[in-house]
Amino acid sequence: MANAATVTKASSVPKRKKDTQLRQITRRLVKSKTAMLGLIVLVIIVLACVFAPLIAPYDPNYMDYTSLNAGSSLAHIMGCDNLGRDIFSRILYGGRMSLMLGFTVAVVGMVFGVFFGCIVGYYGGQVDNIAMRICDVWMAIPGTLLAIVISSALGSGFGYTVLALSVSGLPGSVRGTRAMALKEREMEYLEAAKAMNCSKMKIMFKHMMPNIIAPTIVGTTGQIGGTMMSAAGLSYIGLGIQPPTAEWGAMCSSAREYLTKYPHEMLWPGFVILLTVLAINLLGDGLRDAMDPRLKD
Repeated sequence: MANAATVTKASSVPKRKKDTQLRQITRRLVKSKTAMLGLIVLVIIVLACVFAPLIAPYDPNYMDYTSLNAGSSLAHIMGCDNLGRDIFSRILYGGRMSLMLGFTVAVVGMVFGVFFGCIVGYYGGQVDNIAMRICDVWMAIPGTLLAIVISSALGSGFGYTVLALSVSGLPGSVRGTRAMALKEREMEYLEAAKAMNCSKMKIMFKHMMPNIIAPTIVGTTGQIGGTMMSAAGLSYIGLGIQPPTAEWGAMCSSAREYLTKYPHEMLWPGFVILLTVLAINLLGDGLRDAMDPRLKD
């Protein structure tokens, strides 16, 4: 009877869920107030841009000639630009383009950076020397200047802007991934994979890559904000996304001639760029701390 009671008592105790690495990271991230603030602000901005057709009071390209350069009012809460277009509506629609640029360039840079970085870091030796010398020469050219040159040569547009910003940021991604790959290739689990006659491609992309992808994601998150700033800069100087397409940087570029008389035309898109980049950086910093293996709950 005692044994039966013991078995019944043991079976009634709920099993504790396995504390996986993902749960640990999530718990640390939730505890970070700044990261949660950045996440909330970013989610609000993204959702507002995604549902722009439902939120925006006007078409982004609709011109109200009775409200040229108008200030804030009940009809136009952020005012109108020099063509009478509602700034609030253009910010909502322009966020789609700006956010898409930032995330696309970051993902492209991460994919190619991880791919080439794994190869260079795993093989090392002469392959590493040649690749790093190419990256040194590549990085000797300022990234913004290289993006300007590429955009000037190819022209404006979403695809060319993504290409220009991706090319300018690729060497940094390769070097970062290569450094992590050099550290991982000395680990015992890779020696075990070699002893099991695994191919080099399988070792690199099945065993080594999953262990370096997490820090890479953290770095990529931090690059999104910088990429958005660079994209806005290209649009501001007449490259990148061009009018009449709504984009935050292009809106600032169009408003620079009216900055002294109508500062609200540049103030609002500039403020949204600042707020979005700040939210992304806060989230990236919190994610970096949450994924730090040295931190314990």
